[in-house]
Amino acid sequence: MEVLARTEADMQVVSVQDSRIDAAVALAFKDAMRNTTDGGPQTVVLDLQKVDFIDSSGLGAIVATMKHLAPDRKLVLAGLSPTVDKVFKLTRMDTVFRVFTSLDDALSDVRA
Repeated sequence: MEVLARTEADMQVVSVQDSRIDAAVALAFKDAMRNTTDGGPQTVVLDLQKVDFIDSSGLGAIVATMKHLAPDRKLVLAGLSPTVDKVFKLTRMDTVFRVFTSLDDALSDVRA
């Protein structure tokens, strides 16, 4: 599981480079996120633009990342494809996370 990270101002942007977050890579995703976000800024923006499939294990891995950051830090999601967005809506996880249509929208909101 490959993730790329950059820090700007008071946020860290983590971009998932794989097209799937599923049972086969959920553990690797959690480990990559934990290693990448340890000791980082207050807000982590998870860029999911390249992800076109997520299953319950993937959702669980994203929730685990949110719990790892809590209570002092927050996780924001950006760039969900229609398929991934549908999974978040069906599971009502869109009520748990702040979800933005694009990375630019998320960055603008976090900066404000």
